[in-house]
Amino acid sequence: MTALTWDNVGERFYETGVDHGVLYLPNPSGVYDTGFAWNGLTTVTESPTGAEATATYADNIKYLNLLSVEEFGCTVEAYTYPDEFAECDGSAVPEAGVSIGQQPRRLFGLSYRTRLGNDLLNTELGYKLHLVWNCLAAPSEKAYNTINDSPEAITFSWEVTTTPLAVSTYKPTASMTIDSTKVDSTALATLEAMLYGGVGTDPSLPSPAAVLAIFTGTMTSATPLEPTYVSATDIVTIPAVTGVIYYTDADGDLPSGPTAPITENMFIKARPAAGYYFPAGVDDDWLIVFV
Repeated sequence: MTALTWDNVGERFYETGVDHGVLYLPNPSGVYDTGFAWNGLTTVTESPTGAEATATYADNIKYLNLLSVEEFGCTVEAYTYPDEFAECDGSAVPEAGVSIGQQPRRLFGLSYRTRLGNDLLNTELGYKLHLVWNCLAAPSEKAYNTINDSPEAITFSWEVTTTPLAVSTYKPTASMTIDSTKVDSTALATLEAMLYGGVGTDPSLPSPAAVLAIFTGTMTSATPLEPTYVSATDIVTIPAVTGVIYYTDADGDLPSGPTAPITENMFIKARPAAGYYFPAGVDDDWLIVFV
C-alpha cells in the first residue's frame, strides 16, 4: 500500500453543463419508440426523495434505522420545448396553433448529457448520459414580464416525478447514468444509436433492463426485414424475424404472416424484442401505400 495523495495531475475531475436533451413518448404498448430533440434545455436539477431513516429502539438502545423507499424526481428548465411535449404539459392541440390547457398529462421519457472534465482536458474528457423513464410533469409557473432595458427570455420550468421500472436482479429504477470514460465504446455507440436515431431509424429509449443488457454483452443484433404488400390482394405480409417485433400505433403488435386485406395506408414500425438491438442505420418503419 502507498500513502494517499490529493489533487494529482489529471485527477482533478468535475462535471458541468447539460445538452443533447431528448423527449421520448411511449406507444400504446408502453415502449418509448419515438424521440424528439429538446432545444433550449438549460437546467436539469435531480432531486431524489425518500431514503429517510426511521429510528427503531429496543433494549433501551437505538436498535436500527429503517429506510423509506427512495424515489427519483427532477426539475427541468428550458427556454422552449418540443411541440410534442404539449400533451405532457397538460395541453391538447385540436388545431395547429390552438392549445387547450388543463388536459390529462401524458407520461414521457427523457435523456440528457452532462460534460466531464479534468485539469488536463477541460470538458473534453468525456460525458455522462442520463436516462429517465416514466416521467410525469406537474403544472409550472410561467411569468410574463414587460420588455425593458434589460430584457430576458422566459424560462419554463417543470417539476417531474417518476415511476420505477423493473431491471433484472436490481430494485426497480426510473433513472440510469452512463459514464463514457468507463464503459465499452462499442456498447456506448449502440446505445447512442438507439437514443438519437440515424438514417432509417427513429430515436428510442430502451428500457432499463435493455440498457443494462447492452453493457453486459447479453444483447444480440437483429435486423428487421421490410413487410411486403401485394396490391392485387391488398394483403401485407409481416416477416418472421427473431428478435424483431412489428406493430402499428393503432393495432399494437402484429403477428408474422399475412394480414387481412387493408383498405387504407398502413404505417408499420419495428422494435427490438427483449435482449436484442437493431444495428445503427437499419430501417425500422415503413409506409405501406394502399393502391
